[in-house]
Amino acid sequence: MTTADSPRPHDRTTEPVGELVQRASQQLSQLVRDEMRLAQAEMAQKGKHFGKGGGLFGGAGLVGVLALQALTATAIAALALVLDVWVAALIVTVVLAGVAALLAALGKRQISQAAPPAPEQTVDSVKADVAEIKERAHR
Repeated sequence: MTTADSPRPHDRTTEPVGELVQRASQQLSQLVRDEMRLAQAEMAQKGKHFGKGGGLFGGAGLVGVLALQALTATAIAALALVLDVWVAALIVTVVLAGVAALLAALGKRQISQAAPPAPEQTVDSVKADVAEIKERAHR
């Protein structure tokens, strides 16, 4: 018996197509599951960093507010050198109220531009895709 006559141990060229498709499907499923596990682990790690970063930004915001309060007190004290203390405090209060009103108006305008909160362009695009698929299915 020659080597050409001997059966090959696991010759994939003689396997039925169904088995090959089934094996490919199983391998693809396993690959997708593995990739999902990897993505989940990566996102968990990134989530930890985002959480720590958010906490640090919160701390920075708090310290920033305290710094603004100290600056406000400094402005009042500086004006109090030439005016009565109550007048100095009133001037600083009016200026801060004006800045707050301006920021509120700008914020309201930005929010009104974002309304409604639904992704309108995406919804329209999906509707067009569905209509196209339905049209092609009826042909």
